Amino acid sequence: MAVCHEWNTIAHLNDYEVDPEAKPFTREQLQLFLDYADDQVERALRAKRKGALAAYRDATLFKVIYGWGLRRTETSKLDVVDFGRNPQARQFGRYGTLNVRYGKAKKGQPPRRRNVLSVMDWAVEGVADYVENVRPRFGFPDHPALWITERGGRLRPGSINDRFEAYRDALKLPKELVPHSLRHSYVTHLTEDGVDRRFIQQQVGHESDSSLAIYTHVSDDFMNTSLHKALAPAFAGA
Repeated sequence: MAVCHEWNTIAHLNDYEVDPEAKPFTREQLQLFLDYADDQVERALRAKRKGALAAYRDATLFKVIYGWGLRRTETSKLDVVDFGRNPQARQFGRYGTLNVRYGKAKKGQPPRRRNVLSVMDWAVEGVADYVENVRPRFGFPDHPALWITERGGRLRPGSINDRFEAYRDALKLPKELVPHSLRHSYVTHLTEDGVDRRFIQQQVGHESDSSLAIYTHVSDDFMNTSLHKALAPAFAGA
């Protein structure tokens, strides 16, 4: 699975003026992180160690956080039935949309729901393989959770943190990178690729463009490139 290509590898802004936890992955860092997660599955299988299923689950989970621009808690509360079809993107089959039922709530209000359209084919392929070929091996076929533990429970946000930090630290990546950085990376990378900001805003559930701005760390050099100017019209109104 490749998310970093020569044509879409853009330098990122170095001088962040927001909370350092908002720092996204560069494309190279993201590729390294996701490849490492996949490698842990292969290592466990080769060594015939317990934990290969959990490693596969977590590798897929990180792809889903990035591939749909999710928060950690939103991700942990996903159910298998939350994926659905998008008539405008039939190539994704039953994984064309994702119904996020536990979005971040305003104070005193219930969780906000939103539908996120699938846009990354490699992420769809990854979650489809997990749901159809790997998750059933955990057992517990009647459990609704997408991310199930080996004991039949729902994976908790703290466990997501633990696995993320273990992989990040093993790769000696900056400690400013946190699970939420994957969501920030989704916004930044789509912006760099010329996707309309209104579409991105709806995808991540932000009410205003100004709140989206703190998620976006696109370099000034990129915004002035002919690539950005050429791509933008193609995605306008997406």
